[in-house]
Amino acid sequence: RRALRSAERLIYLESQFLWSPEIVSILADKLRNPPSDDFRIVAVLPARPKDGADVSRGAVAALIEADDEQRRFLACTLVARTGTLRDRVYVHAKIGIVDDRWLTIGSANLNAHSFFNDTEVNVQVADPALARATRLRLWSEHLGVPEAELGGDPADVVDRLWRPIARA
Repeated sequence: RRALRSAERLIYLESQFLWSPEIVSILADKLRNPPSDDFRIVAVLPARPKDGADVSRGAVAALIEADDEQRRFLACTLVARTGTLRDRVYVHAKIGIVDDRWLTIGSANLNAHSFFNDTEVNVQVADPALARATRLRLWSEHLGVPEAELGGDPADVVDRLWRPIARA
């Protein structure tokens, strides 16, 4: 919660579910009161989660509403491309990166069940070099471009490269 509240430029999440009202509330507040014009939130989720799709859709809808057409929030799914074939990627990752300075990765979904009931584990580090390298490596894979093309302003990369994928 502290990492999300402290975000100044970028919150990047990959998660199987986006169910936590507390997390959604923090994200919505960041969208309503962005710390800067170039603040962005990117949430990579499965197109059809195997459970709780309505809850995740409700969370995404709440964040879209909080964004109020400012284009700071982007939710999308991934598609694997092999030649002309397209296959939906079932996002099962549990990753969070804030401002290229904080990283969490592990097995906990963004929901109370994972946080309080299941046997889950996440590693959290405040390591700017690792957080940035992880984001660049993931974005290179997801966007299909070399890491060198992703090193600039994250807001520009989101607007220029992530938005077309989300539309598709």
